[in-house]
Amino acid sequence: MVGFKPTDVPPTATVKFLGAGTAACIADLITFPLDTAKVRLQIQGESQGAIRASSTTAQYRGVMGTILTMVKTEGPGSLYNGLVAGLQRQMSFASVRIGLYDSVKQFYTKGAEHASIGSRLLAGCTTGALAVAVAQPTDVVKVRFQAQARGGGSRRYQGTVDAYKTIAREEGLRGLWRGTSPNIARNAIVNCAELVTYDLIKDALLKAHLMTDDLPCHFISAFGAGFCTTIIASPVDVVKTRYMNSAAGQYASAGHCALTMLRKEGPQAFYKGFMPSFLRLGSWNIVMFVTYEQLKRALMAARTSREVSF
Repeated sequence: MVGFKPTDVPPTATVKFLGAGTAACIADLITFPLDTAKVRLQIQGESQGAIRASSTTAQYRGVMGTILTMVKTEGPGSLYNGLVAGLQRQMSFASVRIGLYDSVKQFYTKGAEHASIGSRLLAGCTTGALAVAVAQPTDVVKVRFQAQARGGGSRRYQGTVDAYKTIAREEGLRGLWRGTSPNIARNAIVNCAELVTYDLIKDALLKAHLMTDDLPCHFISAFGAGFCTTIIASPVDVVKTRYMNSAAGQYASAGHCALTMLRKEGPQAFYKGFMPSFLRLGSWNIVMFVTYEQLKRALMAARTSREVSF
């Protein structure tokens, strides 16, 4: 057995809620540069035509190229633009969409021991949509920070609090919820692909007795979940990023944003930043799920030992 052993008592909803938020923050700290590179690649070409957005004039080329260009022109700190908002987002967002997933799944299955795929998908959609309703402003600020360049020209926002205030003042409260519709769509897809795939792969490995419920099993399940999620969610993710980063009035809606991208840049625009998306989601899922599983066991073990001592 690698890592903490499973406890006899299942993790409580509170343990899952806190564990998910903490694990997601740890994963964000490690993979944030990849997420920033993904955002820069996704928004590249949004203010240009298809010809100007071609590879001959692209500022960023590939994952490492983007990271190296940012470090060279803006400094290493640029890779962590929006980190504060990102951690705020994960603590509120992941706690809901991941931490409440099992509880909502049990609600839909009415306590049945085996959950159907339909119940898992429904639970993933529910917690994903609920998380967006709670954490959307933090996502908007995070994307805006990641998109703005540090070098040359004035910055849109001077700090996280300034970003919240400026967006609310210039765009109204609706500005803080910009892109809610595509984000709900994205997170319903991401949650279903991510959590349900992880759930199914882990269950299959355990039922077939190929692995035990420990770190290697969690690692493989998380890697598979990250790969499937990237393929399914990339088009919606690109539209969400473009729309949330856009100036007021640039796009009439998320649908208009998608049509504009298709017309000016072609279908390949929907998979811009695919490699950093995969690297980020794959590594993020591995760190998050492995940490989450271990945190749940550690917190329950600490709770049990405390209760025994009394």
